[in-house]
Amino acid sequence: MGNASLIEFRKSLNLKQNEIAKEIGVSPSYYYKVESGYQNPSYEFLAKFKRRFPDASIDVLFF
Repeated sequence: MGNASLIEFRKSLNLKQNEIAKEIGVSPSYYYKVESGYQNPSYEFLAKFKRRFPDASIDVLFF
């Protein structure tokens, strides 16, 4: 069970998983695990995500 909101957000930017991982500053494998629902995002991941995409709603995308 993946994170549909996060997938939609990434696709709205026309980015592949490895591209958005690079934008955020995390490994592609870690990003894949978060997007796929295999791992919950760490605080550090959320902070990096918010710095890169300040207008994105963390609540909507992750919770």
